Amino acid sequence: MSRYTLTVTCPIGRGIVATVSSYLAEQGCNITDSSQFDDMQTGRFFMRVSFVAETGADLASLRDGFAPIGQEKGIEFSFYDDADRMKVVLMVSRFGHCLNDLLYRWRIGALPIDIVAVISNHMEYQKLVVNHDIPFHYIRVTRDNKPQAEAQIMDVVEATGAELIVLARYMQVLSDEMCTRMSGRIINIHHSFLPSFKGANPYKQAFERGVKLIGATSHYVTADLDEGPIIEQDIVRVTHAQSPEDYISLGRDVESQVLARAIHAHIHRRVFLNGNKTVVFPASPGSYASERMG
Repeated sequence: MSRYTLTVTCPIGRGIVATVSSYLAEQGCNITDSSQFDDMQTGRFFMRVSFVAETGADLASLRDGFAPIGQEKGIEFSFYDDADRMKVVLMVSRFGHCLNDLLYRWRIGALPIDIVAVISNHMEYQKLVVNHDIPFHYIRVTRDNKPQAEAQIMDVVEATGAELIVLARYMQVLSDEMCTRMSGRIINIHHSFLPSFKGANPYKQAFERGVKLIGATSHYVTADLDEGPIIEQDIVRVTHAQSPEDYISLGRDVESQVLARAIHAHIHRRVFLNGNKTVVFPASPGSYASERMG
C-alpha cells in the first residue's frame, strides 16, 4: 500500500474536514494521522493528513480527482508520496557542527533526505563531504562578486533539482532576489539569547552579561535578515560557574538539534507559512523517534 500526505490551506469554513475525509474514503484511502488548525486572527485553515491508499490509488489520480473540489471550496492543496525523499543542498562556512550533525543523521537514516550537494565559501569541509560521496562545490564570495556567486549557487540548485536549501552556519547574507526566488525553501539556524547579542563573539557577550539561558532559532530566510518565519526553537540553561567555552559547546549542541528538527518538520510537510509566522503540526508517532534522536 502506498503512503501519501495531503496538505490543505484555505479560508476558514464549515465542513472542510468532512470534505477531505469523505473524498479520501471514496478513493479507498484510510487516514492514519490528521492535524488541523483554525487561525482566527488570519482567517486561515490549515490541515495535514497522512493516509494509505488501500485500493492502489496513485498520486496523479488523487490530485486530479480533488482538483474540482479544491477549486469549488477555495482550497490550496498538495498531495505527496511519502516514499519520495526531498532533495536538499547544504551550505556551510567555517563552523562545521551543524554540517557534521546533519551528515550523521542522514547517514544513519534519522533524517530521510537526499543531500544532492554541499556548497561552501571555504575549503575546510571538502574532504569530509567527498568522503560521504556527496558533491562539494567551492564558491568563493567577496564583496565584489556576490551576484555571480549567487548565480553559481542557483545553478547548482537547478542542476540538482534541489527543493530545499539549508544554511548550516553559512555566514553570508543572501540577496533579496534570492530570498524571494526561494521563498519558503531556505532554512537558517542562528543563536538566540535573552537579551539578544549581535555581531562578533555572541557567546562571549552572553557570558559577560551573565545570561541564564542560551538557545537557537531555526527559521525560513527572508529579505529581513534573521526575521523570517520561525520553525523551531530550543534553549539550554547555563550558570555562573560555566565558561565562555562551555557556552559555545552547549550552543553548538542546541543549534544542531534545532536545525535538524526544523528540517525534519519541513520535509514531512508539517510546516505551513502563515504570514510572518508558521503553523507547525506535531510529528506523527512513526517519525517522532527519529526526529528527536540527538
